[in-house]
Amino acid sequence: MREEFLVFGSPRIEEDEIDEVVSCLRSGWIGTGPRVAAFERLFAKYKGAEHAVAVNSCTAALHLSILAADIGPGDEVITTPMTFCASVNAIIHAGATPVLADVDPLTMNIDPARIAEKITSKTKAILPVHFAGRCCDMDPICALAQKHNLTIIEDCAHAIETEYKGRKAGCFGDFGCFSFYVTKNIITGEGGLIVAKYPKHAARLKVLALHGMSSDAWKRFGDEGYKHYLVTEAGFKYNMMDLQAALGLKQMAKVEAYWKRRAEIWQHYLTALNDLPVTLPAPVEPLTRHGYHLFTLLVDKERTGVSRDEFLGRMTQAKIGVGVHYLSVPEHPYYQERFGWNPDDYPHARDIGRQTVSLPMSAKLRDQDVEDVIRAVRQSLA
Repeated sequence: MREEFLVFGSPRIEEDEIDEVVSCLRSGWIGTGPRVAAFERLFAKYKGAEHAVAVNSCTAALHLSILAADIGPGDEVITTPMTFCASVNAIIHAGATPVLADVDPLTMNIDPARIAEKITSKTKAILPVHFAGRCCDMDPICALAQKHNLTIIEDCAHAIETEYKGRKAGCFGDFGCFSFYVTKNIITGEGGLIVAKYPKHAARLKVLALHGMSSDAWKRFGDEGYKHYLVTEAGFKYNMMDLQAALGLKQMAKVEAYWKRRAEIWQHYLTALNDLPVTLPAPVEPLTRHGYHLFTLLVDKERTGVSRDEFLGRMTQAKIGVGVHYLSVPEHPYYQERFGWNPDDYPHARDIGRQTVSLPMSAKLRDQDVEDVIRAVRQSLA
């Protein structure tokens, strides 16, 4: 058994990130400022996008994108039941109504055929979630959006490096929303970002993210002389700080190296666990690039003799941190009470949510950590 507990999703932070944060602190400019602007430019360049707006979370990114698309009360947004609650909550906070479409049981991503069944005259947007780093099947989703004049808001919390047929995740629709939370592939501690297709949307996102104040309001404290701000609408306190962006700037320089390390771990897990009576992740589809954010096992008690929750307990006892991504959204009592959702109406998401376990996948993992995970999995299923 390990001596120290292996924290699930612990990020890889090196000395240059620490030095950049210290430099930010010493500069006296800790809030939204030049480092945030530089991080926006760097991320936009990586994605091949024209417009990027940094915010304090992916949840904020989703909320603002829905508002910037002029979606609100009386409108419906179709999304997946196999996601974190934030994807649905952002729709609710905007005053719109979330509508769920079940997932493909193999990819665990939203099924375009199920989306088509849910489109009504009230549908205004599709919010696909690129689960675990695997891109949704965007060709039919984009075709549906074009046919019905729908906005696409991509939830790319797991999909910084993800690509589909030569195009980068987040750049298919009108908005792409990213997360830099502490467990993500690139981190700022807390943080998010929106890639926007149109300049009018990017301009409004910046205003909405900082109290509704006129664009670049942070510059009023700069050395160019004081500038008055004007409040143009009731906005939010969703801005990213330079202290966060300092981490992100250095992390972005390593995005590809970290992706390659996670790809190695992914392949090692696949090989080492292939003989076990669990469901491993589906092969990566041709002409796509997986972000390798989550490595999920499906633990079915009928096959293993061990329930998913028993497996979680055994892994924790072996000092290996694990995650559940996710209980399907209709399992949660709030949504059952508010929308009348029943898990049985989304059987694929229901079954995945009741069996899924995520293994550690951080670029921080040493070879010995990976071997410890594999050994614990095998022992926990014995």
